[in-house]
Amino acid sequence: MSPSTLSSRGGERRSYSLRASRLVPSSRCLLHSRSVANDRYSLWKLGITHVVNAAHGRMYCQGSHDFYGATVEYYGVPADDSPSFDLSRYFLPTAEYIHNSLNTNGARVLVHCAVGVSRSASLVLAYLMIYHAYTLLEAINKVKECRWIFPNRGFLKQLRALDLKLHNTPANGT
Repeated sequence: MSPSTLSSRGGERRSYSLRASRLVPSSRCLLHSRSVANDRYSLWKLGITHVVNAAHGRMYCQGSHDFYGATVEYYGVPADDSPSFDLSRYFLPTAEYIHNSLNTNGARVLVHCAVGVSRSASLVLAYLMIYHAYTLLEAINKVKECRWIFPNRGFLKQLRALDLKLHNTPANGT
């Protein structure tokens, strides 16, 4: 897998491992960091039509409708990458947004946070669990085929609770 090299507006060359970001079951959903999200040229080259920012309003991740313009739909989740942050309240609405976006003809969705390994990865895992009936372990393994992820322990607990709810597994059973 060789990284893709893209030019930014200023003409400088940047190297991104974009291929590794494409997720299954949909290669139209990409998981990455703010480096791609903050580069409109890269978004255009990738054909991104929707952006989910899991670090909305945080330093260096201040995307908005104004930044992306009329060609990209924006969805912001103001999440902290802290084990005590309740990300679970965003699981269903974000999964619905991703699902509905991907049902739009020609849509490509970029899900990102600052680094692209904890907040955004957790939201993508929830999407796979909710809309593709993956268990948490299956979702983690599927995403890790494409990208290294490391959700914080609090997010993993919340995803485990979602897993138990979706698969109706007793809390003390494994």
